[in-house]
Amino acid sequence: MPALTGIRTVAALAVCLTHAAYWTGHYTDDYLGRLLSRFEIGVALFFVLSGYLLFSPWVRALHDARPDRAPRYPAPGRYAWHRAQRILPAYWLTVVAVYLVYLFRDDPSDFGQGWSGLWRNLTFTQVYGLGHLHTGLTQMWSMTAEVAYYVVLPLVAWPLARLVCGDRWRPDLLLVCLGGLLLISPLWTVIVHGSDGADPTARMWPPAFASWFVGGMMLAVAGRLLSRWPALPSVAVAAAAFLLTGSAVAGEPTIVPSDAGAALVKHTLYLVVALALIGPLAVGGGEDRWSRLCGSRPMVWFGEISYEFFLVHVMVLELVMDLLGYSVFTGSTAAAFAVTTVIALPVAWALHRVTSPLWRDRGVEAARGASHPDVVTGRG
Repeated sequence: MPALTGIRTVAALAVCLTHAAYWTGHYTDDYLGRLLSRFEIGVALFFVLSGYLLFSPWVRALHDARPDRAPRYPAPGRYAWHRAQRILPAYWLTVVAVYLVYLFRDDPSDFGQGWSGLWRNLTFTQVYGLGHLHTGLTQMWSMTAEVAYYVVLPLVAWPLARLVCGDRWRPDLLLVCLGGLLLISPLWTVIVHGSDGADPTARMWPPAFASWFVGGMMLAVAGRLLSRWPALPSVAVAAAAFLLTGSAVAGEPTIVPSDAGAALVKHTLYLVVALALIGPLAVGGGEDRWSRLCGSRPMVWFGEISYEFFLVHVMVLELVMDLLGYSVFTGSTAAAFAVTTVIALPVAWALHRVTSPLWRDRGVEAARGASHPDVVTGRG
């Protein structure tokens, strides 16, 4: 489904734009400043996509189940190996490269230093506790949630399929159970905001963003029930919800607002935007303008390297600020965004070329062989 690759371009560029706005000092607490900060919504797009793509094999196995044979669920070992092959090589290379860069470059931050900082960043544990997000790698907080979801997915999908659904296609039970799991993030948000003893980083731990993954899982079920998802009204809803995030009701320009109510509103609006943008691509027939745009060659090409672009763009942005002569929190957001994108693209392409042989050949072979339920694509 090329359009689902192309939408990654939107997600990656949105994340780059919001970081350019932050680095140039435009996270102001007014409508425009808040709206620029909301382009972090690219992370929600990535998370919903992961939930949809990685749960789809389980949904397909249940949907295609027959009374005379058991469903063919994804093998846990194969699934884990595919995820590791796809995510770890490019991630580890990026982390090591950034630490090497700062052996020869002054680091304005004391966070994530030394061997312990390197270990934290290599093992996706940098978000647990203050002071571990290294310069050039601060965006990797989202990877901790992504990897946590990879680990938890089989532990959730197996009992849903085997125990709740009894190896039968029961979309009603799936949607009810997944609807219950949607409450994880709101409950977590209320608890950590209302507890004086909570770790200050707990607002960014994986449970805070679980509902975006669950929303993608629900989309995978809905895709088997719906024959079409009109793109024009859906994209209009996404645009309206995104514009609403710039209002004060969604809180100040930060990842997790200090007020629990604002954090819940923001989180919910992000989920609405992500589902409204991805839904027509996952369910539609690909004939509408939105699907054709996301499925176009430039969008798909960028989408193929969007993961690598995400990994390197913050380090590139750090260097671009010096290149443009900007000190921190000064300069043009548009210029920083444009130059960072132009430089990060070939770097991401090279990283993709270096690491993709570790996973691509096997994935292409499996995809050509059949619509086997073990084939999963995930982020990228």
